[in-house]
Amino acid sequence: MATTLTARGEVEEGQGAGPERPSRDSDAAAFVRFAGVSVTYPTRDGPVRALDPVDLAFGRGDFVCIVGPSGCGKTTLLQVLAGFITPASGSVTVDGAPVTGPGPDRGVVFQQPALFPWMTVAQNAGFGPMVRGVGRAERQQKVDHLLGVVGLSEFANRYPYELSGGMQQRLAIARALVNDPRVLLMDEPFGALDALTREKMQEELHGVWRRSGTTIVFITHSVEEAVYLGTDVVVLSPRPGRIVEHVKVGFSRAPRERDDIRTIKASPDFVAVRERILRLIWAGEG
Repeated sequence: MATTLTARGEVEEGQGAGPERPSRDSDAAAFVRFAGVSVTYPTRDGPVRALDPVDLAFGRGDFVCIVGPSGCGKTTLLQVLAGFITPASGSVTVDGAPVTGPGPDRGVVFQQPALFPWMTVAQNAGFGPMVRGVGRAERQQKVDHLLGVVGLSEFANRYPYELSGGMQQRLAIARALVNDPRVLLMDEPFGALDALTREKMQEELHGVWRRSGTTIVFITHSVEEAVYLGTDVVVLSPRPGRIVEHVKVGFSRAPRERDDIRTIKASPDFVAVRERILRLIWAGEG
């Protein structure tokens, strides 16, 4: 079922967003669309169904967070959109074009940055355009802009080992954004960071998203992180993954100051939404 959570955590019913009924956002304007997507993995003990038929749609510029218990299919859903996995049934489209494999229109950021240690920050950021044959001047302009966006301009000539974990992850984000992806896919990118760095990175990513306008699909185990960053929170059930609920939240689009992160997360409105989504996950596990 799809719902909208108001600022105070109250529920407004919408159309269904699971296998029973079409997605709430299943109109022609949907930018990313999963239609009847299911995934089955072969194992020695027989096939394992990772995703039940999933129907999901969201708009250009949305920040979509996927949450649910471990093993529920969050990463599988992202890998289907990335083109790394071909679904057993159904289809995925981005702006109407079918996803048939990996492509530069979908950038991926993993939990570990996987940077090239022999390249400088600027060289790492510009690797994609270099491989595609983009000219030096245009490539440099893109790299300079994006290093500014992620706050690494003064570190352009440093090497990855000279950066903190959070800075390395910001560089990985810049390297994905330099290809002008239509969708940025992030698989628990802050999972390995300490709590303080994680909060700082949440704020950094929020700023990058607001400045770039890129559509983001973000996997996290943290409901608090999902509510803070997301315009949409999609709750998956235990395996086989299905959509328990597709929730619209509004904290990420609201005006905020740089130091508001703890104030927002401690507010009654935020707590109410967070607890509502936690209850959805717990109910699914039951």
